Amino acid sequence: MNQWFKISNANELLSPALLFYPNRIDANIDRMISIAGSAQRLRPHSKTYKCREIIEMQLAKGIRKFKCATLAEAQLLAESGASEILLAYPIIGPAQDRLVALTKQYSRIKFAVLLDHQEHIAQWGQRGVSMSVFIDLDVGMHRTGIETEAATKLFKQVQQSDLSFQGWHAYDGHLRQSAPEERSKATQIGMAGLDALLEQTQTQSAEIVCGGSITFPIHARHPERQLSPGTTLLWDYGYSQFTDLPFDIAACLFTRVISKPGQGLLCLDLGHKAVASETKGAPVYFPQLADAAITTHSEEHMVVRTTQADQWNIGDVLYGWPWHICPTVALHQQAGIVTNHRLNSFWEITARHRIYQ
Repeated sequence: MNQWFKISNANELLSPALLFYPNRIDANIDRMISIAGSAQRLRPHSKTYKCREIIEMQLAKGIRKFKCATLAEAQLLAESGASEILLAYPIIGPAQDRLVALTKQYSRIKFAVLLDHQEHIAQWGQRGVSMSVFIDLDVGMHRTGIETEAATKLFKQVQQSDLSFQGWHAYDGHLRQSAPEERSKATQIGMAGLDALLEQTQTQSAEIVCGGSITFPIHARHPERQLSPGTTLLWDYGYSQFTDLPFDIAACLFTRVISKPGQGLLCLDLGHKAVASETKGAPVYFPQLADAAITTHSEEHMVVRTTQADQWNIGDVLYGWPWHICPTVALHQQAGIVTNHRLNSFWEITARHRIYQ
């Protein structure tokens, strides 16, 4: 087994910890650009990594437009030098005021927001600003967005307001078909009404931001679309199940055996506070313990059952690949940076912090 994740100076690091591998991140960025055809077509989502250095790695390769989900992420993107920032989350109430303040503070940057309802238009109208907006289309996820058939009316309401229409947004993160041809067909079905919508609204030249990490290669076949993957930068064990996608896991969890509570059992210091555990299955996979099954998981502890328990001692280090890296990153204040199998420095997960005023 290629144990690319192991570090030679593990004794210098407290556990549990999050590790980033910049060489693998860099390769993932190159693959992302290759699929897109150019850096200019990309508007990657920053929610996965939330740190300045990874933004700067993308800027160095010509990516200038970004997407984000929180005000903290928007501020970090602005501070890092992004040219365009789309806040792809319904901004309401005082959050609108805070974003307006950001647009004034960073006046050189083109900010935009999503909306999917006439009440969003009304709330922005109370602010008296000409904010750029993308209309969010519901292409099957049924989380936010407006159905394509109803979007023409909302578009006309935007035109009649002080808001500035910039384009359309369609996120299809619900599509998880393992077979590429099935995933492609489902993506096409979700976007089936787009051409008619563009014709009805005469917005064929407007920006169209599409897809997530799993579907953006499908949207890349349509040169008029911008692409917004995010997890592609770090990847994770959950997405590694999509074997047709060429990305490598570039982040690990670092944990230690802290107890051996019984025959075949190991207790690790990898509780809910260190790994996102919202999935129904195991939240982490241990490549060194392929048969590990979680028996107990609590705030600070994780107990696993494995036939290899006798081969591990208290204090030994294990490495884990999170099933879902995005919320896992948000649990850590820093990421240890590993190059050439050595922990060299730390990067701050700056945008994990929330803005309250």
